[in-house]
Amino acid sequence: MNQIASSGVPGQRRRRRASFVERTIAGLAEALERALYAEEIAKGEGLLQRLDPRVKVVGLLGLVIAAALARNILVILALFGVAIALALLARVPIRTLATRVWMGVLLFTGVLALPALFITPGVVIYQLPLAGWHITAQGLGAATYLITRVETASTLSLLLILCTPWTYVLKALRVLRVPVVFVVILGMTHRYIFLMLQTANDMFEARRSRMVGSLEWPEQRRLASASVGVLLSKSIQLSSEVYQAMLSRGFRGEVYILDDFRMQTRDWFALAIFAALTAWAIWFGR
Repeated sequence: MNQIASSGVPGQRRRRRASFVERTIAGLAEALERALYAEEIAKGEGLLQRLDPRVKVVGLLGLVIAAALARNILVILALFGVAIALALLARVPIRTLATRVWMGVLLFTGVLALPALFITPGVVIYQLPLAGWHITAQGLGAATYLITRVETASTLSLLLILCTPWTYVLKALRVLRVPVVFVVILGMTHRYIFLMLQTANDMFEARRSRMVGSLEWPEQRRLASASVGVLLSKSIQLSSEVYQAMLSRGFRGEVYILDDFRMQTRDWFALAIFAALTAWAIWFGR
């Protein structure tokens, strides 16, 4: 008589699991928030934000190439330190780098580098107790080189994207003689991604406002398939309309923005520093 099942006590209900629509809306909102956050950083007053976009594209690309070619672990770590210093000067939070780059790269690259610990022949430094696998010094060195290279290159690349508006990056790519078609494809892809995110968000918001209760798994799968089809058809129709509108307004393939790039004294000075760092890393990283 005195024993009452916990499931029968009033007020104690199992927490409702989020539906497919709710999870999708949350994911889309998070993606849009990240994009807005990146735009806010690009409009900041940090050191990298004040430099000419052409200097940032050429300079950071040179450091990425130097990190990829370096065979000295100390040089790679030094370039990684330079990337962290640039992030601090650009007022980019270290937490942003850790969550967006370091953790993901460490997880993905670590999985790829893990077999090298055991299959690379060399001096055995440790043996796993249960499996009996041998970890070699050469394998550990190869895995370390891979992870540090990817971490350094990814950090420098993210700094370029966070500290430079995307339209400026596209125009700066023309300095490197990147084909116009490739630049236009990048620009349109960037615009369509956010347009499709907004369209998908509106679709799922409309769906949720008309829902009562939660859907079963078969119904959720059907809804996901139907949403993908609708988004695909909308993207095809919209791409044709946008292209026709661009042609009617005189678009011939070149990217134009209202602001013109003008090199100042600080830009030349920064370009010289980037060139010196790149040359030093390539020379001592041999």
